This record gives sequence, C-alpha cells and structure tokens, in this order.
Amino acid sequence: MREADEGSAPNTAVVDRPSMDEVDAVADMWVDLAASQRTYRSHIRGPENRETIRDALARHVVTDGLRVARMDDEIVGFVMFGLERGEYVQDVTRGVVRNIYVEPAARNRGIGSELLSTAERELRDADAEVITLDVMAGNEAARRFYERHGYSPHRVEIEKRVESDTHSKED
Repeated sequence: MREADEGSAPNTAVVDRPSMDEVDAVADMWVDLAASQRTYRSHIRGPENRETIRDALARHVVTDGLRVARMDDEIVGFVMFGLERGEYVQDVTRGVVRNIYVEPAARNRGIGSELLSTAERELRDADAEVITLDVMAGNEAARRFYERHGYSPHRVEIEKRVESDTHSKED
C-alpha cells in the first residue's frame, strides 16, 4: 500500500528512527493509509488489522526497517521497509518498501520523497540490488510519484471477482 506526496515544496520534516513508544501512533497512521486505499479497491481493512500491523511495525523498529517524518515533533509520515525474505532463491537481493504514508495536511512538501530516499539508502546499504514496492493500479498520483523516482512496472497482478451465493464479506 502506498500513498505519498506529489509536490515540490521544501521539506520541513526531519526523518528519523521511531521509538517503540511511537508504534501506536504509526499504527494509527497505517489504519488511515488502509482506509484511503479502499478508494482504489484495496481489500485490506484498516481497523481489523491494526494489531497485526502494530506487531509488524514493532518488529520493524527492532530490525531498523521503520522511519518516521516529524514536523514540530509530531509524526506526519512513515516508511516501512526491509530485505525480501522469501522461499525462492532469486538472482538479485530485493529490498521492499512495504508501506509509505504522509498525512494529507503534510503533503506536497517533499516529505514522501525524503521518506522514500531514506528507505532506498538503507536498503542499498543492506546490499539490496533492486527495490520493489506495490501500488494500487487506480492510484494514479502514487504511480506518478514512483515513476518520478525511477520506478517502473515489473510485475502486474490481476484479479477476477468470483460469483458466490454462499458468502460475502461486504463492508
């Protein structure tokens, strides 16, 4: 899931490592990110996954794969990243930007770009040879943001809704 800024106003935020005490605040931001991505037909439900993401964020604090952006000592964005650990042997070491988010009121100031650059630098220092991320197909603003930062499509996921009379998970 991704949502970042598009603007070019000066960055007024500081990007740094969060403390474990700040994980709840970042989890709340992730819930906001998940809610915003529902607009683009994401199937992930924010509130129902809050504890799961809170645990993942805490692990990323421990493994040094989480950064936050602060303005006036308030967290206004975050990026979660790490090396891909899969079951398949690959011919490259892949870094993954798992989530990036900037609060709407703090967008268009270069904060998303700074968060992304920080994650890229950390992943490069961890010997990543390529960096990947996911973006919702309908999120044109986020897609443009990543394209401006040198990202291009690598793999396309497609889906088909299955008709069923026996179950539904509607909101």
